[in-house]
Amino acid sequence: MSPFFVKAIQLLLSLSFLIILHELGHFIPAKLFKTRVEKFYLFFDVKFSLFKKKIGETVYGIGWLPLGGYVKIAGMIDESMDKEQMAGPPQPWEFRSKPAWQRLIIMLGGVTVNIILGFLIYMAIVFTWGSNYVGVADMPKGFKVAESFKEYGFQDGDRILKTNGEKLEDMTRINAYLFLRDVKTVEVLHQNGEMETITIPDDIGKKMFETGVLTPFSPIGDAKIDLVQEGSGADKAGLEVGDIITGTNGAPVAYMSDYFEARAKDSIKTTPITLTYKREGIEKTATITPDEEGIIGISFGRDYEVQKKAYSLGESISQGFELGYWTLHDYIAQFKYVFTKKGATQVGGFAAIGNLFPEAWNWKAFWGTTAFISIILAFMNILPIPALDGGHVMFLLYEMITGRKPNDKFMEYAQLVGFVLLIALLLFANGNDIYRAIFK
Repeated sequence: MSPFFVKAIQLLLSLSFLIILHELGHFIPAKLFKTRVEKFYLFFDVKFSLFKKKIGETVYGIGWLPLGGYVKIAGMIDESMDKEQMAGPPQPWEFRSKPAWQRLIIMLGGVTVNIILGFLIYMAIVFTWGSNYVGVADMPKGFKVAESFKEYGFQDGDRILKTNGEKLEDMTRINAYLFLRDVKTVEVLHQNGEMETITIPDDIGKKMFETGVLTPFSPIGDAKIDLVQEGSGADKAGLEVGDIITGTNGAPVAYMSDYFEARAKDSIKTTPITLTYKREGIEKTATITPDEEGIIGISFGRDYEVQKKAYSLGESISQGFELGYWTLHDYIAQFKYVFTKKGATQVGGFAAIGNLFPEAWNWKAFWGTTAFISIILAFMNILPIPALDGGHVMFLLYEMITGRKPNDKFMEYAQLVGFVLLIALLLFANGNDIYRAIFK
């Protein structure tokens, strides 16, 4: 099966799982508070449904438009814009007849489920597969350092000991720490054996984003091929496992990171590339045509060791909670860049989300990505935008604080504005995906 379909299946399965549980987060408290739920849908049923069945007072179904899901709660102004129902007198089973605190719990249910689910999945991942890390002794050659970071005192071959005075267990996390966390100092071990504490500028994350240097530290290692995909451009050009790439399109390649940097600079990823490589000490040349996704079909081995750490059930709960917390923290930390000109161009839609999944089925990667998406959905849904859960929560909090409930006409207009805004964002994000697919 092609990598595209593997990713698509994982995306569909993950979103279906998360949407159903999110909507259950609204459905269950609504039923507990004796509020009528008229519909429970996976995906949107614009004009028609793929499946539907009425059980009790609720119609359960699957729509054909996989952009989300919904529960239609009686007496609530939502995306259905059911003005006829709202025109009648309030009924005791309707959302609008319930106390504000009950309505608040109903609206917070979906976000709450997504947050708890994300944390629970991370706990299960840590318990089942443990965690991987690269310590100081595991990477004897250290990092290749971007030129812009050498100005601060870093050197090629450096190994990371501490950040902000605390031991960094996994050295490969240094790039993410610098970009997303408030790192003031980094203690390094230079290749000459000297240790140095380097002071980091306060705006280092902003500088990394603006310059595009998001991975200033790359593990040093030869670009030695350890896998050639059968039928790929590299396979057809005669490349073999064990070949060492020494150049791409005339640019020298000393380390594995040089190859990736050179490929990143290619304006059109599907254009044929010329690689020079060594096989048993003899230098050769090959011209390779990438596939429609810009992939030539090779991967490289590592020149460093990856250690695995196992956790007990109790340790998994603590470690999983920490992993979930920092995932949410780091996502919020990078969210501010969305509001810049450069950040707006990098916003992605369903294709970008799909690319988070691996090309071959891997349960650990699948559940890790699902946990990440669950936490993203929680954060995005709680934003105070009408038509999102956060918009409803915002108006409910206003009502609870002031004692005044916004009138139905205002809520209808707010819902409409929010819905239009969400559609515009959806089109923009997926438009970016299409643009990148065509022109990059």
